[in-house]
Amino acid sequence: MRYFMVQPDDPSRYTGFVNGSHKWKLPGIDTCPACKSIWGDDSRTYPSVDLASVALAAHFEEARAEPIEEYERQCELVRPFLPPGALLKPGASLGPLVGRAQGHFGQLAPLHPWLLLVQREALEKLQAEELQGLKGCPTQLRFRQRNSPELLELELLPVGRAHADCMPPDLGTPCPRCGHIDITLPEDLLLDATTLPGHLDVFRLEDLSVRICTERFAKACKRLKLDGAVFKPVPISRSRKRAATVK
Repeated sequence: MRYFMVQPDDPSRYTGFVNGSHKWKLPGIDTCPACKSIWGDDSRTYPSVDLASVALAAHFEEARAEPIEEYERQCELVRPFLPPGALLKPGASLGPLVGRAQGHFGQLAPLHPWLLLVQREALEKLQAEELQGLKGCPTQLRFRQRNSPELLELELLPVGRAHADCMPPDLGTPCPRCGHIDITLPEDLLLDATTLPGHLDVFRLEDLSVRICTERFAKACKRLKLDGAVFKPVPISRSRKRAATVK
């Protein structure tokens, strides 16, 4: 099986722009007692989560930093609503994408490196291909233009990791309390074949904010002539030249 990064196509042709955020979010951490980091990461998004029935749901609407004990308490409140396979991080985003949108969108719209929007008709075509794990979630985006598209957000579960051989040898290990680690996308990404899923045709990596799809997904998009995205091949490896340190 071959794998690809899902990347935006020619920006001069696809001018679609979204100014918004997800309805709910977990707080970031205000000074971890173990590593002293102040941090949050909003690249973990779970648009299928509905917190409307949670007491004090409005408390999740404001982006902010909290002591780690409060972050951990709020994690336990939302955990029952998460999709199978979801992993939480400080700043994780939940619920529909809310805001304003404008411009020309392709049938696939890879906006941020971790966000993939798709027009409804395109999603229905892909689902008819019997691809695995395609869950389209409604957005709450407002357009000020005629003939605006109906955009859904694909829920990209975090699974699969970069291979240790493409990471810096001095990367270090995540904080044992809050999980923080400084990591950037390597220039030559290499996937760890032993961590890749067999039940998803499009997902995001667990350790990096990168969209990945299978060859099945890429071929289906090309066969159906779905525009808006390009697919960059990513090599995989099963070798273990040195021990992986990213979790």
